[in-house]
Amino acid sequence: QVQLAESGGGLVQAGGSLNLSCTASGRTFGYMGWFRQVPGKEREFVAATSWGAGNILYGDSVKGRFTISRDNARDNVKQTVYLQMKSLKPEDTAVYYCAADLWAISTLESGYHYWGQGTQVTVSS
Repeated sequence: QVQLAESGGGLVQAGGSLNLSCTASGRTFGYMGWFRQVPGKEREFVAATSWGAGNILYGDSVKGRFTISRDNARDNVKQTVYLQMKSLKPEDTAVYYCAADLWAISTLESGYHYWGQGTQVTVSS
């Protein structure tokens, strides 16, 4: 059974930092990433990485501030993707979702078939 579980969300002041993690199990995923969503808006691409981190993409709004990384267990039973967020802004406030897929890296929501439940990040001004 595939499971993606996010952790690390919370409340932080503007300019601060926060780290998110997502552990995936049940399959070996070639690509994992993060999206975020605020009420009334579409889900926005944040970052994604390939299995070996040889291919990494960032959304324009987070480039230079967020860093995605990945840790694959030796047996690939569990894979963890991290999102290190620095210089946070109030506009970074959103529910952050972990996403995973087998075949190709993508900046599109439709490119990922597996999703976590989301974790709230709130940045106060």
